[in-house]
Formats: sequence, structure tokens, C-alpha cells
Amino acid sequence: MDEGTAATMAAVGPRLRALRTRRGITLTQLSETTGISISTLSRLESGQRRPTLELLLPLARDLRVAIDELIGAPHTGDPRLHLKPVTRNGMTLLPLTRRAGNLQAYKLIISPRTRPPQPEQSSHEGYEWLYVLDGRLRLVLGDNDLTMGPGEAAEFDTRTPHWFGNADEHPVELLTLFGRQGERAHLRAHPTPVQRHREAPEDDRP
Repeated sequence: MDEGTAATMAAVGPRLRALRTRRGITLTQLSETTGISISTLSRLESGQRRPTLELLLPLARDLRVAIDELIGAPHTGDPRLHLKPVTRNGMTLLPLTRRAGNLQAYKLIISPRTRPPQPEQSSHEGYEWLYVLDGRLRLVLGDNDLTMGPGEAAEFDTRTPHWFGNADEHPVELLTLFGRQGERAHLRAHPTPVQRHREAPEDDRP
């Protein structure tokens, strides 16, 4: 192995540890989601274990980064995001962020044919911000049952039981920002526990 390759391989461990730490993920959590033992992950991060494609593939997938970022490959200068849609719970998710971090952005497309119409509320750590692009969204948050249209936004603590889906028989498209550690969207107004925002008319804008 030449010196350049050896240096690249040696940098994988610290880079992996930095990405994991930035995401707020423990070795135990990463082991559970990737199937890689804690001891192997620890040795990999400390440089005692040589990184292989078999190890890097599940790590890159779980940390939502390209393998190139894990091994420190030079950037090509292409800023485009190569979206890979994921279908989950009747929703199609298109990730809009590719770097590790607690705040993640997605475009969601919800079809009334695949999304269960009856709300099944769930709760978890984090904070979420929704912005409706097209269609009508039904948001059930605790005891609140709201219908939102294009241009409306909502933000809420995801520890509050919540569910969202189609408000009618038409698909709905929206943007969402989700922070595992409770990051909030930077809004000009201080948010209440659930607050909807509509874009002001041009004449009312400062």
C-alpha cells in the first residue's frame, strides 16, 4: 500500500468518529442499526481495524453520507444532490441533505392510496417543521386537528403525539425539516407549541 492510500485509510477512523459524534449517535446505537459489533466499530475509529467496503457500506447508509465522504475523497465540484427516494409508511421521502448532522431536510409526497387515512399518532425525540407545497395536509397534533394548504407551515415538538397525511383524496407535497436534538427552524416570530405560518402578501412584507 502506498503512502497516500495508507494515509487515506488511517483518516477514516477519525472521520467516522466525527460524523457519529456530530449526529449524536453512540457506538451502541450505531452497532444496533448497522449490525457491526461495538468492538469492531471502536477499533475502526481508533485506527486498529482496517476499513473495508463491507464495513463502509452499512456505515455510510446509516449515517446518510456518501462513501466518498467517509474516506475523504476529493469533491468533484458537482453541487447537485442525487436523490434516492425512500417509501415509508405510505410516504415517499426524498432527502435534500447529504451531510451528517442533526438537522435533516426532506421533500415528502403523500398519496391517499398508500397512506392510512386513520391517524395513528406517534411521539419521539426531536422537533419538526412542515411547509406545504401542493395539496391539502391534515395534521393531528395532540388534541389539535388541522388542515393546511399550500404556503402554510407548522412546527412542533415531536414528543407531542402527532400524525400527518392527506386531508382529501388528492396527493400532498411538502417540505420537512427534522432535528433529532430539538433544533428549530429559524423563524422571525417566536413559535408557540403548535403554530401555523402563512406567507404574507407582498404589500405587507417589510
